[in-house]
Amino acid sequence: MRRYVYNLDPQKMPDAWYNILPDLPTPHAPVLHPATHKPVVPEDLAPIFPMNLIEQEMSSEPAISIPGEVMDRYLMFRPTPLRRAYRLEEALQTPAKIYYKNESVTPSGSHKINTSIPQAYYNKVEGVQSLSTETGAGQWGTALSIACAMFNMQCKVYMVRVSFDQKPYRKGFMETFGATVIASPSDTTEVGRKIRAANPGTSGSLGMAISEAVEVAVTSGGTVKYSLGSVLNHVCMHQTIIGEEALLQMEMAGDYPDVVIGCCGGGSNFAGIAFPFVREKFNKKLDTRFIAAEPTACPTLTKGPFAYDFGDTGQLTPLIKQYTLGHNFVPPGIHAGGLRYHGVAATVAHLKKDEVIEAVALHQNPCFQASLMFAKAEGIIPAPESGHAVRSAIDEAIKCRESGEAKTILFNLSGHGHFDITAYEAYLRGNLQDLELDEETLAKGIASIPEIKE
Repeated sequence: MRRYVYNLDPQKMPDAWYNILPDLPTPHAPVLHPATHKPVVPEDLAPIFPMNLIEQEMSSEPAISIPGEVMDRYLMFRPTPLRRAYRLEEALQTPAKIYYKNESVTPSGSHKINTSIPQAYYNKVEGVQSLSTETGAGQWGTALSIACAMFNMQCKVYMVRVSFDQKPYRKGFMETFGATVIASPSDTTEVGRKIRAANPGTSGSLGMAISEAVEVAVTSGGTVKYSLGSVLNHVCMHQTIIGEEALLQMEMAGDYPDVVIGCCGGGSNFAGIAFPFVREKFNKKLDTRFIAAEPTACPTLTKGPFAYDFGDTGQLTPLIKQYTLGHNFVPPGIHAGGLRYHGVAATVAHLKKDEVIEAVALHQNPCFQASLMFAKAEGIIPAPESGHAVRSAIDEAIKCRESGEAKTILFNLSGHGHFDITAYEAYLRGNLQDLELDEETLAKGIASIPEIKE
């Protein structure tokens, strides 16, 4: 009899996150202060983050223990299942074996809650009562609103305007858990007002929303801290619970992936599924491939230069060595709002530079076509972001069909698309455009990258 699902015993759930920093094959570029351009020290980050998260951000320890209070809340929905996609394999007539880690079963409907819970916890431990943040498509804002409710904290979310308009139910979901949700750029912050004046009618970007959320924290006098849903090392580290579980579940299946895939915007869900397997690749000299799937409308890894850049439009954040399209870049309003970010996690960028991982850029229509195929085969509607991983996994399976190779493919289904039905309706009606950025638009964004002497 076929075994479709591999459920890990909660008592065997991993009790530590994986920190990839000490295992990187070449030295990691330091994070620089936005004003002095000198490497940041913990005190530089203290106005926006609690010290315990700053320590995680800079830690040289390969394993960070998960606190008991965080584990208690994880166990409300973790471990998440690993599933074998037999029906998708049959639909594709491929000899490949396709597995997916199903993060859509969490309370937030995506992987984002894996870091929102520890971030809220560590802030609460230091006496912080209120968090500010940004969100693109809404998965991160949703996750943080739930985590803040768990710890009886206040939550203010700046939501990228195009997604604010496209996804009204996301706003309602966040408000249900007590969050305040504001369309960004807004008139509630100085940086928001400046951006609106310089870009009338802008659809917004994650870089703009980050600037507003950071300003709220910096100007609060310490009563509000900032919480980020991707990019930073501690965020990616919290997400590695996904890959650590998947390693044990693949062992249960008696299998091991030849290819590991995740969609990639800021990089957290890709890091979450991939980094523990990258560690195994390093330690055991394996040939595992890693594919980060991004949109052609925001091709950070495939077309951006590797350079120091700000993480936000208002230039309030530290400078990070990354692949970037420029902090002023405003991507088109594709429905995969969580992938509309100009930069990427420094650790993900570092692995791409060292050719440990690879990247592909995909149009949104083929991604929705793949998501429909997946939904009809597996019964789950993927989030538009996750659809990029689905498309990439299907493309790899088709290559196996053409070559006759029986490879094992693992991808992260980072979230469901229950709040994205309008996007699916647009696809079914033929109203979605496949956007390929012209060189002029790319050049304009890249021109905003600062020149930093190293």
